[in-house]
Amino acid sequence: MQISPVAIIGGLGKTGGRVAERLKERGIAARAASRSTTPRFDWQERSTWHQALEGTSAAYVTFQPDLSVDWAAEAIGALAKAAIEAGVEHIVLLSGRGEDGAVRSEEKLKATGIGYTVLRASWFNQNFSEGAFVDGLLQGKLALPAGDVPEPFIDADDIANAAVECLIDPRHRNQTYELTGPRALTFRQAVSEIATASNRTIKYETVPIGAFIAEMTAYGLPRETTDLLHELFTQVLDGRNSPVMDGISQILGRQPKDFSDYARETAATGIWSVQS
Repeated sequence: MQISPVAIIGGLGKTGGRVAERLKERGIAARAASRSTTPRFDWQERSTWHQALEGTSAAYVTFQPDLSVDWAAEAIGALAKAAIEAGVEHIVLLSGRGEDGAVRSEEKLKATGIGYTVLRASWFNQNFSEGAFVDGLLQGKLALPAGDVPEPFIDADDIANAAVECLIDPRHRNQTYELTGPRALTFRQAVSEIATASNRTIKYETVPIGAFIAEMTAYGLPRETTDLLHELFTQVLDGRNSPVMDGISQILGRQPKDFSDYARETAATGIWSVQS
């Protein structure tokens, strides 16, 4: 079966880049679309949307900065309508677990009538190696407003593999899946596993949410970002998302990668090594 190119909205992100790689490995053309690609795609400039979507049959969509921001739901609905006009038949949306704004965005997507698959993912393993937590780990202490609530961290590779299956297998259309890792860990336990894997001493400190937001504001983060961080570290990490779900096994027929395997494999790359 000939499959038209797949648009990857957010094609240079943690999962978007991985989805593009896997599609190409299967001989399926992938068109990465972001503010730095040609054609461009910018969530704030809707004139860029049609060209990024034109000529594709499906799209993998990640939203920046996060589906919980106020304008996300309306933007997702508008994108789905633009996709239909461009001839796109199916959108795989990366969503979040336990976020009211994410649910609103999912509903806007479904209301357009386009074929959809929603992937509700927990916190990524790669936040510790490709995101904001790397500097703290290198300095030997990660301080976050996350206490003893466990989170079933998921690997970005598993998300990408699941997304690709959903893009190419019509059995996954009009389905919603919860994607988590195989067990839940607290942030303190996750940092401990990273420390063991990298043979270093790394401490974890729980800090008050107010102090954390004040520090981020002092660093110059905009209000929209600090409001998002507040929601992620309070609403999303209040225990509602601690249960382990079976979305990965439903889609891929296997268990997701365990955090300890991620920590060991990632430590071997040297990303957490301190140069003497």
